[in-house]
Amino acid sequence: MVSLEDIRSFALTLPRTTEALVRGRVKFRVGRIVYLALSRDETLMGFGFPREWRQSFVDSYPEKFMLPPPSDLRYAWMVVRLAAIDVEEMQELVLDAWAMCVPQRVSAEYVETARAARRPGR
Repeated sequence: MVSLEDIRSFALTLPRTTEALVRGRVKFRVGRIVYLALSRDETLMGFGFPREWRQSFVDSYPEKFMLPPPSDLRYAWMVVRLAAIDVEEMQELVLDAWAMCVPQRVSAEYVETARAARRPGR
């Protein structure tokens, strides 16, 4: 299962990300925009996700994904069960959610830097 420490160690490497504790829940945000939130028991992770793709993901992977509570359906938000994903998949979800709330220039710079770091000979 993916842990809070796994999430924290990746999310805090993303430019402009800060961590906050809000009403007993750990949240990660850029400025005032929350792009990642954990349930109090740290078994679920809510994250920014395009509204138009939500239902297809829930229908395709019901063991992993679920819709947010009705009060959050108006937001571009999705929920994943942390026990159903590995660290690599978590990193993809977190990176995509983060990229939705930073300027494109910032996300492009991060992706290019990460890509360069993975090149052979570095």
